[in-house]
Amino acid sequence: MSALPPIGRGHPLVLIAGPCVIESEQHVHFLATEIRKLVGQFIFKASFDKANRSSLSSYRGPGLKDGTRILAGLRREGYVVLTDIHEPSQAEVAAEGADILQIPAFLCRQTDLLLAAGRTGRTINIKKGQFVAPHDIRNAAEKVASTGNNKIILTERGSSFGYNNLVVDMRGLQIMRESGWPVVFDATHSVQLPGGMGSTSGGQPQFIPTLARAAVAAGVDGIFVEVHEAPERALSDGPNALRLDLLASLWEKLQAIHRLVS
Repeated sequence: MSALPPIGRGHPLVLIAGPCVIESEQHVHFLATEIRKLVGQFIFKASFDKANRSSLSSYRGPGLKDGTRILAGLRREGYVVLTDIHEPSQAEVAAEGADILQIPAFLCRQTDLLLAAGRTGRTINIKKGQFVAPHDIRNAAEKVASTGNNKIILTERGSSFGYNNLVVDMRGLQIMRESGWPVVFDATHSVQLPGGMGSTSGGQPQFIPTLARAAVAAGVDGIFVEVHEAPERALSDGPNALRLDLLASLWEKLQAIHRLVS
């Protein structure tokens, strides 16, 4: 197993990348291998369940038990793994297969979920809800910290801007960092158009590089991107995913910007 890379001031920019959801065991191993070839060390992200899909008929993933088994296999191969949880009862099980437990944006105020995640001792990545002000997300971090777990990351993923649209306020990145926790920018969910295609969400992936560059220039500690070799075939969030073959070039530019501003 690989050690979790240090995240925060004075450390290299961290990349969190992977598919939105586990499509198959073979697919996550394929993507993890390809991403590592392109960028070297990174944190692999995939969800075992997407509980907040727009439509009941949308694919959700393999579920907690099988998903944890698949992710644990990646950890044994030396990958640092991140996955999200949706209920307190999932925390301990998911922690067996992941180094980082993620609190989804829609659930970032759920006290019992935050406490259960914190008690696992894993690093906790809290995604700021689209409805939460930058200066308020520290309340969620403090709930996790109350368990004695200070391994916390805050992630910005855009704020609701009318219907089916998000906007990123770059001032919020600085405000979030002032809370004292490392801050990651989610460049792919920030270009999502929630529910924008009726029964599914749309996206504007052409703006991923623009927002990612701006966020790194603003001083974030890491970048989160969902990637797929063929976004048009992805089983979840394909419209806002970054094409795998664009990752290396983008990551090279982001690292250069980080070195310049840090």
